[in-house]
Amino acid sequence: MKTIGLMGGMTCESSLEYYRLINLGVRERLGGVHSARSVMVSVDFADIDKALRLAKWDTITDIVQRAALDIQRGGADFLVICTNTIHKLAERVEDVIDIPILHIADMVAEAIKAMGYRSAGLLGTAFTMEEEFYRGRLQEKHGLEVVIPDDTDRKIINRVIYDELSTGMLNDDSRREYQRIIGKLHQRGAEGVILGCTEIGLLVKPGDSPVPLFDSTVLHAAAAVEYALRD
Repeated sequence: MKTIGLMGGMTCESSLEYYRLINLGVRERLGGVHSARSVMVSVDFADIDKALRLAKWDTITDIVQRAALDIQRGGADFLVICTNTIHKLAERVEDVIDIPILHIADMVAEAIKAMGYRSAGLLGTAFTMEEEFYRGRLQEKHGLEVVIPDDTDRKIINRVIYDELSTGMLNDDSRREYQRIIGKLHQRGAEGVILGCTEIGLLVKPGDSPVPLFDSTVLHAAAAVEYALRD
């Protein structure tokens, strides 16, 4: 079994879910009391959050590069960055480590294509929805059409992530807003919807959507298990 490197703390809510899903996945595959070999370095999300709000990407780069190096030194065979937004810096992390990164957008794209779909809506932080590092990868590398919410709805999604989900708050009114937005994406042609923030799956479940949901956390964790157990 390979050792999984986990860059966590962004936020602790999603990091807990990654750890749970990965260990359950290994136990299901190997049976008994098996669990995953893993190394986690958890950053202080307050530092990341402050830098995000000020768009200080060099500061964030320094934090995540140092975390990645610590994970590599801890014996990890590959790296899982436990957040969608920080994949904006995946190439800059690759510059300082010698182990591969399991890119979250690739795992999501493969699941969408496995269903035979060619289009999907995207929910996530404003960075994830609006910038090219995620949408562009889905479109250019995987040939998918990506549908994002309008400006007003993007603000709602982003606010709920930062003000509620990041602190473990699950609000029924926010769930209904997400359901409304998912319905609009479906009307605009989305065959499925990507939960492109690792906390959204804690709020929105498959029964809340008229189309299949692609939970990035679940898919990323499952891919980590598969990669760790591959010969």
